Amino acid sequence: MTLPGHAGGGFANAHPLLIRLMMPDDDHSPISAQDAKRLFADWKAAPAIVLAVSGGPDSIALMWLAARWRSTLARGPRLIAVTVDHGLRAEAAAEARDVKRLARTLDLTHRTMRWTGKKPKTGLPAAARTARYRLLAQAARASGATHILTAHTRDDQAETVLMRLLRGSGIGGLAAMARESERDGVLLARPFLHVSKSQLVATLKKAKIGFADDPTNRDTNFTRPRLREIMPVLAAEGGDARNLARLASRLARANQAVEILVDGAERYLALRDREAPCAGFDANAFASAFDASTFDAKAFDAKTFDAKAFAAMPEEIRLRLLKRAIDRFGHEGPAELGKVEALLAALDQAGAKKGKERRPRLKQTLAGALVSLTDGRIRVEPAPPRRGRAD
Repeated sequence: MTLPGHAGGGFANAHPLLIRLMMPDDDHSPISAQDAKRLFADWKAAPAIVLAVSGGPDSIALMWLAARWRSTLARGPRLIAVTVDHGLRAEAAAEARDVKRLARTLDLTHRTMRWTGKKPKTGLPAAARTARYRLLAQAARASGATHILTAHTRDDQAETVLMRLLRGSGIGGLAAMARESERDGVLLARPFLHVSKSQLVATLKKAKIGFADDPTNRDTNFTRPRLREIMPVLAAEGGDARNLARLASRLARANQAVEILVDGAERYLALRDREAPCAGFDANAFASAFDASTFDAKAFDAKTFDAKAFAAMPEEIRLRLLKRAIDRFGHEGPAELGKVEALLAALDQAGAKKGKERRPRLKQTLAGALVSLTDGRIRVEPAPPRRGRAD
């Protein structure tokens, strides 16, 4: 989606590389006003921006640098600092008040959002993250903000790469956090993905600005703190935060290229259905599928496609096409990659069987979508509601 202030297009995609090349090599040097101008330049046309400020060093630096940047503009976005109190630590309320006081000195509006209700006993970090983004998006909509800026750093990016690597993520997952992405109807932006945490701390020390210390960041009951403990060992072998973040950038670039091929493959399947069928793979039709001006986008919503044409495509393309269709028509959230891989293998196996019967060769549900293979066609549609258990 494109919202006001969103650069869009090739410039936005190349911009992170430009920022990485222009940032100081010294990971302990404070961020200058000129550096800050480059970091926030993409969002100067936004009408309003929410700054996610917890009170820790990274987010306090985000608020202070963004306020300095905004003060240099004749016209620029309204900045609203938002603190989410998860209700998990007694100190959180006092930290939110400290953020509010600092925001006032910077002439910024501040708002505290609270995560209320029962907290889960397991999966707490993920649940807290989901609640935090939901509350930030709520504050953004109420403020007329099109963007939420978070203070994720290069160190956070490196940890995300490691976490996803250990979970066996694909290319898209290993690309880790994007500089800008859509969430809950607003754009989530991360200006510090190529900035080290130590630079943000150095910036605050130079400005003589205090910040909160969250002990959960060192609690080894959680995954990220455990990974932080082994980072020095990985760094000694060349796996430092800079190289891991560079890996994420390169995989993001590769993922973007693959997604363009998947777009073309999706159009190709729709064009093949719309026109007279031909035997095998039609290279000319596939090439024309990349010309969006000759194609009706509504065809993307087609529920069925030719199994033989689908089977002729590379496995990664087929996997992504299948996942897109399941996510589009399913009603139980994004499908897990491993389960889509298993379903694709089942489709391949069913398609390889000989037979002229019209009954389904395969019929499975995944993530609220019903996937079937019948009479040479793959069909993806919403699955019927699950039957409730008898009392």
